[in-house]
Amino acid sequence: MRLSTRNQLKGTIAELDLGSVMAIVKIRLDGGDQVITSSITKDAAVDLGLQVGQPATVFIKSTEVTIGVE
Repeated sequence: MRLSTRNQLKGTIAELDLGSVMAIVKIRLDGGDQVITSSITKDAAVDLGLQVGQPATVFIKSTEVTIGVE
């Protein structure tokens, strides 16, 4: 699969919460303890066959990226 999305982060599905309409998917990124959370439709999660422990790639496409420092 080839995509134009440049921000591709590999990880493993750490948590999957299937609601009645939406699903919350938490992916722990490879090489650390950072977790990305995504809200997708329940139908999409079921169609993709998502399961905890499954390898997955996070694709981020955005027109705005915010950075914070302390």
